[in-house]
Amino acid sequence: MTDTTHSAPTGTTGDRPAQADLLEEYSESLLGVFGSPSLVLTHGRGAVVTDADGKDYLDLLAGIAVNALGHAHPRWVEAVSRQLATLGHISNFFTSPQQIALAEKLLALAGAPDGSHVFFANSGTEANEAAFKLARRNGHERPGPDGTPRTTVLALESAFHGRTMGALALTAKEAYRTPFEPLPAGVRHIPATLEALEEHLDGTVAALVVEPVQGEAGVHALPEGFLRRARQLTREHGALLVVDEVQTGMGRTGRWFASAAELSGDDLPDAITLAKGLGGGFPVGAMLTVGAEVSGLLTAGQHGTTFGGNPPATAAGLATIAVIEEEGLLQHASTVGAVLADGLRGTAGVGEVRQHGLLIGADLAVPEGAGAPFGPAVVDAARAAGFIVNATGPATLRLAPPLILTEEQARRFVDALPQILASATAAVAPAGATAPKEA
Repeated sequence: MTDTTHSAPTGTTGDRPAQADLLEEYSESLLGVFGSPSLVLTHGRGAVVTDADGKDYLDLLAGIAVNALGHAHPRWVEAVSRQLATLGHISNFFTSPQQIALAEKLLALAGAPDGSHVFFANSGTEANEAAFKLARRNGHERPGPDGTPRTTVLALESAFHGRTMGALALTAKEAYRTPFEPLPAGVRHIPATLEALEEHLDGTVAALVVEPVQGEAGVHALPEGFLRRARQLTREHGALLVVDEVQTGMGRTGRWFASAAELSGDDLPDAITLAKGLGGGFPVGAMLTVGAEVSGLLTAGQHGTTFGGNPPATAAGLATIAVIEEEGLLQHASTVGAVLADGLRGTAGVGEVRQHGLLIGADLAVPEGAGAPFGPAVVDAARAAGFIVNATGPATLRLAPPLILTEEQARRFVDALPQILASATAAVAPAGATAPKEA
């Protein structure tokens, strides 16, 4: 890979407020649902972003697995700019060549059979809302053993599927759910084990919704064989298998779809949801329905979106896929991901490392006597050192960098990590404490 991450121009203009002033303005004008942002970012190039004070950061989060091509990739910028200069929004009364081409490309990448279709949305949570409605339709079209509609949808403990009400019902985290109850009924969360699958998946279930790798939970993959057995059981009982590839899809794990490690050919899921990396930074989501029978569950007027599948979004998706193919980024994600993971495993203070292409979770050894969560402290120390990373829990880091990240950049972070951990330890532990050598 060519290193395209030369530093973008830095510095501020005389009439632009400094970062501290902008953050104060943020708190006065934006709803505080995200808390206080740590930076005001102004521009980026490749895997590097720059803040309002002119400081550069190596971006190892990529907008939470969104910016697959990094920032300002010339091919992506050209495609979106050209489309915006030609035709922007058109609504769902019309279609465009870009929309049709992206749908055809996604179905081809999935190996979907004739009769499969795509619904375009604007985000992952919207794609999962569509899948939830698909599950409801299946419950009505295929009644349970007693002749009444199936109302149960199974999801997994530790699952994250989004923040809108339907997607939130599928999401397991109580802190997200409790303030908004009652949520749509019928969702049952089960452990991500083969035993639980066998116990709960029966003729009363309309659908099983799963992530092949639970990113928000700390990058935890499903047990080996789970998806294969889920495919068998859902078919046996007439339930849908819905695979949420919002974070894991579009090359993130070194495959177009992470679920393809176990499901392919005649054993594809009934539906696959996508977003994040699909648009390379432009908002777009999608639900793929596999086969004519499943695709026929939602008919005209039963679902919709005003913005979904608009020409700029689908042009962005086509450009993103083209660059991933032409630059060999699937293999690159596996190669550079291994460099990062091996470096993390060799760093004192880092325990278990879970790597799936360029989606990586790393457990941290918490310093003795720590007076604050260690993961967020490491995020702060990394940012001070010029790296953007994410903590999914009090002692777990998540890395999801652009797929164009170079091996040199990966090693730069690994080399800096011991000092980052030491700085974080000093921030949370009593004076004189040192970072543990083993997690």
